[in-house]
Amino acid sequence: MNTAALLAYAGAIFCGAVALAVIWNERRSVVHLAFVAGMVLLAIESIFSGLSWQAVAVSWNETAVGQMVEWQRCRLCASALLPGVWLFFALGYGRGNYREFLHRWKFLLLAAFILPVALAALDHDELIAPVWLKTDGACQLALGGLGGFFFFLLLLAGLVLVGINLEKTFRASVGVMRWRIKFMILGLAVLFVVRFCTSSQVLLSNRLDLRLQMVDAGALFVACLLMLRASFRAGHFDLDVYPSQAVLQSSLTVFLAGIYLLAIGVLAKVVALFRVGEGDLIRWFVFLVAAVLFAILLLSDRMRLQLSRFVSRHFQRPLYDYRTVWRRFTEATASCVNQKDLCQVAVKAVTDLFQTLSVTIWLVDESQAQLVFLASTFLSEAKAETLRPGKEEVAEILRALRAQREPVDIDARKEHWAEILRRCHPDEFRKGGNRVCVPMIVSEEVIGLMMLGDRVSAVKFTWQDFDLLKCIGDHIAAGLLNTRLSQKLLQAKELEAFQTMSAFFVHDLKNTASTLNLMLENLPVHFDDPAFRADALRGVAKTVSHINRLIGRLGSIRHELQIKPVEADLNELVAKSLAGWEEVAGINLKKELSPLPKVWFDPEQMLKVATNLIFNAREAVPPASGQVRVQTVQQNGWAVLTIADNGCGMSLEFLRRSLFRPFQTTKKNGLGIGMFQSKMIVEAHKGKIEVESETGKGTTFRIFLPLK
Repeated sequence: MNTAALLAYAGAIFCGAVALAVIWNERRSVVHLAFVAGMVLLAIESIFSGLSWQAVAVSWNETAVGQMVEWQRCRLCASALLPGVWLFFALGYGRGNYREFLHRWKFLLLAAFILPVALAALDHDELIAPVWLKTDGACQLALGGLGGFFFFLLLLAGLVLVGINLEKTFRASVGVMRWRIKFMILGLAVLFVVRFCTSSQVLLSNRLDLRLQMVDAGALFVACLLMLRASFRAGHFDLDVYPSQAVLQSSLTVFLAGIYLLAIGVLAKVVALFRVGEGDLIRWFVFLVAAVLFAILLLSDRMRLQLSRFVSRHFQRPLYDYRTVWRRFTEATASCVNQKDLCQVAVKAVTDLFQTLSVTIWLVDESQAQLVFLASTFLSEAKAETLRPGKEEVAEILRALRAQREPVDIDARKEHWAEILRRCHPDEFRKGGNRVCVPMIVSEEVIGLMMLGDRVSAVKFTWQDFDLLKCIGDHIAAGLLNTRLSQKLLQAKELEAFQTMSAFFVHDLKNTASTLNLMLENLPVHFDDPAFRADALRGVAKTVSHINRLIGRLGSIRHELQIKPVEADLNELVAKSLAGWEEVAGINLKKELSPLPKVWFDPEQMLKVATNLIFNAREAVPPASGQVRVQTVQQNGWAVLTIADNGCGMSLEFLRRSLFRPFQTTKKNGLGIGMFQSKMIVEAHKGKIEVESETGKGTTFRIFLPLK
């Protein structure tokens, strides 16, 4: 067995080891399975390459070469699946919105799966012609024709698309998120860049040189080492990065690929004059290892920090160029129109400025009773929810921060409120420097707080850092307050317009109701006609009832909502709203009412909410197979009412922008005020309303009412 075959088999073994490590250690999802499938395909491909070299290791007779050609054809069949599998992985790896990317890229993804496989299914002579050359220990196979040319062209296109998406994921990550995925992205970059180079050589020479497969095997070996290194960093799969959906915007991958192909095309004739020997392959491998080490240094946060401090120390450069810092920070935050966008931009700017990997911003709600998670470089929303302090703890923190007003090193404080803050911002590294809390205060009111930790090289924050953090915290606080006031102003304008419109509705509907009531009064004149009497009474009564219901709903919103809470049973309220539903044909109603303690709420107002949600669920489900589930549970200090259906569902865009706004509806005959009113009622009870929906699959509403 020669060296080339051993290298190929070693690459296959390492691929299998990485795949097993991911299956064994990580939670399984479609992204994990795509990665494992990609590594298995690379292992199979490497095994076929090793078998090819082993076939001609002893002799170069016709039988041996025939076996080698067959193994190479099998290798290309495995390669045909690589673009689709790895593109699927690149679209999903580390992304919180990967479903949107999969939907947006679905046609390219299908093409990446189907086209290479279709070409590989052609006559094998279309891929590799049984023409071989052996010179100086090298074996080359000619491409069969257009089929082989387009096959490798599709491989190149697939590699570029994979590189674009991995680059976008890396660019969108900051702080700890970037630290977690750095070696995984670097390993895949080594693998696919080398594949891109070797595949382009096949296209330019129109021959399949087996020596290039040794380069692929070496790259696979190095890539597996890097990916194994990544596996020691917990959570590198479980990230919520949200990159832009633009395809080619500022893509370094496309730029480098274009420059490389242009240079290779210009120099192809010159390169053809030189023959590559075994020594050149060794130099290729040494160059590959050197390039990987250089890339690791470039991506090292510690190295960039040391370089920055070296320049500052030896060239008398101040620690911060305040004018540049402030200009960049202001430009980055000026275009943010809501609190979440502002905080996401702010944490990224603070991470880059202070070289601290863990930055989180919590917003204090308007009742000053709880903290709301807005943005972080290392916490997901689910993880942040488990760390969020209780109401008594929040009150203690706010009292301390109002008295403090300055950034504080919470690792150096022994008070109980500092211990609570440390719990809210856990250490990612054992030696990550000191953790700092920056209160964001406007006019004695704590708007929010920013937590920093895990600074590169465990560098302590200095007084200059604290001064700049205080200015940044005040700037973010002012921005948060402005966005809050802007949202209130927008809601006030919407409510003003709504009140004006509802006044016209009420006026016209009252006139209509008066007319219909007059008809009912005159109905006894024709009372002797049974058919007319029955039809008129049925129609008029239905219309009057409907109009009066609309008047009540519209009229109640024209004034400030007043609730009269009493201690009542939520299950009794639900049972009242479901009265008569068991007889509704075509709808399967499931009730799961758990025992609950008494809850303080206004029965009349909450009955409107429950009735509206149940009525919406009834209208959304299909007539023959409709299912509606109503459930009550006690959860983390809340009484939770859940109403779920398997109906038409709502789009994500409608949920985000229109669901709880007046006069926004998906119903043909709806007015779009039911959900607006329901949200007002729930929030007036200090509760909250959550919704999950998917088009074509149904909707789930959850009403949370505080038990205390």
